[in-house]
Parts: sequence; C-alpha cells; structure tokens
Amino acid sequence: MTSAREEPRPTTPYGTADAPRIAVRGEAHLDVDPEIARIGITVGARGTDRRDALADLTRRNTAALDLVKSYGDAVERLETGAFSITPEHARHGRGERVRAYHGRVHLTAELTDFTALGELTTRLADLDLTRVDGPWWALRPDSPAHRLARQQAVREAVQRAREYAEALGTRLTALLELADLGAEDAGPYGMEVQARGMRTLAFDASASETAPALDLEPQRQHVHAQVNARFTMAPPEL
Repeated sequence: MTSAREEPRPTTPYGTADAPRIAVRGEAHLDVDPEIARIGITVGARGTDRRDALADLTRRNTAALDLVKSYGDAVERLETGAFSITPEHARHGRGERVRAYHGRVHLTAELTDFTALGELTTRLADLDLTRVDGPWWALRPDSPAHRLARQQAVREAVQRAREYAEALGTRLTALLELADLGAEDAGPYGMEVQARGMRTLAFDASASETAPALDLEPQRQHVHAQVNARFTMAPPEL
C-alpha cells in the first residue's frame, strides 16, 4: 500500500499571525588608520644609442631597487611592472631616422612603516629621471577593521529588530536569515572601503642636492559593512 505523496507547504515570506516576521538592515561605518601605503616609481633613461639607453635604464633601475630594499622590513612588497623602450623618430627628413630612445621601468613599493615613507619618497625623487607617485593609503584585505565593521553591523541589525519588537510589546524568538550586502567593493570581505583616503603626489627628480624628507600624514580609511536580517517574534497583542 502506498501513501499519497505530501505536497510541499506554501512558503510564507511575510510570516504568519502566529509567527510574525521582522526584516531589518544593519550598517556600520568606521574611520580607521591605514595599514599600508603604496607608491609608484617610474625610472627613465634617454639616449641616442639604443644600447646606451638600455644600459642607463638598467643602472638607474638597479639604483632605485637597491634604495627601496635598503629600508628592510619597512617595505612589505616591491614589484616591477611595465617596461618599455621607445624610439623617438626625427620630425623632419626622410626615412625612419631615430632621434633618440626613451626607456621606462615602473615599480610599485608597499610600505607599512610610515615614518620611513617620507624619507624614501624624497630620496627616490632625488634620483635622475625618476618619478614618484603616491602615496595611496589602504587597509589589508584581512584587516581587523573589516571584521569589526561586520560585527557592528550584525549587532546593529539585532538591536534594531529588538526595538521594533519592543515597540509592539513583544520579543524576538528566532533568527531566520542573515545576508551580507557589502560585496559591491573590490574588498572581498563584505564591506566597502572608500577611496577617499587616497591622494597622489607626483615628483620629478631634478634637484642635485639632497631633499628633506616629506612629512606625510596618513589619511584615515572609511570602512562600511551592511547586512540584512530577518527574525520572527512572538505574536503581539494589538
């Protein structure tokens, strides 16, 4: 003997009289100090002979790398990006006569010691045909600030739901759903880190005397976390 198959019960997304639902949103906004600073370094060379230009570029690139590496643990990451050697053709005359060759190497340095940042920036900018851009302030992807913002957003959602329930003279009974809505930023940890803490300073090395260290003030970072939560509450007496 086979029993009749039970039909699935219809869902009640808005709750019932016996188990009313509350849907709320919790948010958190934090302003915290940055943890890292990035600078971009562009090393250049120019010469009428291609090999001479390459040799000069290699020498200057090595000098820039050695200078950054001399700061030891203050530099968390050092990477080489794009490299180019470009011929500059003569404006007048026939044929493809090359007037000069321009070479460039782009480097990126990431520092955690901000006291060394100003000195390193000016020393790099004091090198021949060297450009420095930055700093760009940021938090690490696994920064504790991200976790703190998420936790505060959840607590804010719970508190808001409790206040609604108390306004009806009842209490929360269960959590049905907690949804993270903070995936709109590049940071994959459920919050938005706004780019307002980024500023760019560009330097083109030309001075022959050693420049004084820049006094750079780290710009605070804004961290935003947001969640949606659904609860059930005991039936209120209306």
